[in-house]
Amino acid sequence: MASDVEPQSTPPKAADDRIAVVVNGNAKSVTAEVIETLDQILDSGDLFVSRRVEESEHIARTLVDRGYGTILTGGGDGTFTVVVTSVVKEARRRNAKLPRFGLFRLGTGNSLAWVVGASGAGKAGRSLAADLQRLREDAGSRLLRLVEAEGLYAPFCGFGVDAQALRDYNSVKGALGRGPLKRLVAGPVAYAISASTSTVPRYLFRRTAHCRVVNNGADAFRIGDRGKVLGAPIRKGAVVYEGPAIIACCGTIPYYGFGLRVFPFAEDRPDRMQLRISNMSPMEFVANVRGIFRGDYQNLSTIFDYFVEDVTIEMDPPTGFQIGGDVRGERRAVRVRLTEPIRIVDYYAPPRG
Repeated sequence: MASDVEPQSTPPKAADDRIAVVVNGNAKSVTAEVIETLDQILDSGDLFVSRRVEESEHIARTLVDRGYGTILTGGGDGTFTVVVTSVVKEARRRNAKLPRFGLFRLGTGNSLAWVVGASGAGKAGRSLAADLQRLREDAGSRLLRLVEAEGLYAPFCGFGVDAQALRDYNSVKGALGRGPLKRLVAGPVAYAISASTSTVPRYLFRRTAHCRVVNNGADAFRIGDRGKVLGAPIRKGAVVYEGPAIIACCGTIPYYGFGLRVFPFAEDRPDRMQLRISNMSPMEFVANVRGIFRGDYQNLSTIFDYFVEDVTIEMDPPTGFQIGGDVRGERRAVRVRLTEPIRIVDYYAPPRG
């Protein structure tokens, strides 16, 4: 069986095609059965079970030491963010070759799983075994840029209502987990409960934060209907947006968790991330929630989309901030940059030849 931090005795020197799996032992879907299944189908010593963020650097050193060609994570967007950040930084520190990264659908959000076609644990871990088999036989891969904020690499980050929704969800999850409704502890139902009872009512009565976004990098562009560019480029040093905002977020993939399409234009420009700012009222949100969820609702007077490379987002007063679905606390200003590309496993990509 896998140990909690470091696997069994050090195996022979890794080949470039070896696969390592790092799972978050605290994730609801990472059960003893899932861990046992992974331990049985992986080569000895290639499964890592992490239970504390502090373990990530130690695990990253081991992964880079062994030269794995592919590193898969299981435990949601937060686990992917922590593992990728630690491994990329360790590899670059040593000037070592970067592996390709992938994931299993084993957490709450799993935004990337919607993009790359990853499976969940399934019955008795059968989907995990199927994904690993596909990976070994013919899974394709592609390059993906991430956003960098506060030293972390993630598919998305954001200020405002999204961070508050995550905080409210965690409160509801904690309350349900102690009672007879604990089966609802994770997933869309808990999010719906927290949004309707906490997040939306809170925004009905609180003052909307003032947001100011400054362009630090290459030209930024306002996005209009169907992703068309509006107006002149916004040069380095210029103000991209200033005004009220209930949300100000950046992403390089279309989705948040559960298929919520927050960044419908994120994949249109590989040299830019999408910045979305909104000052819509709770009433507008509720009235158009289906279109917002699908990513096809647009109102240019309340939703402001941009292609950006490097921006500083300022919020007054300090506002809740999240990176990769993990709440980081309240912030007054954060710089968000587009990273260099990493290679990710993509089951929708053409098979490798």
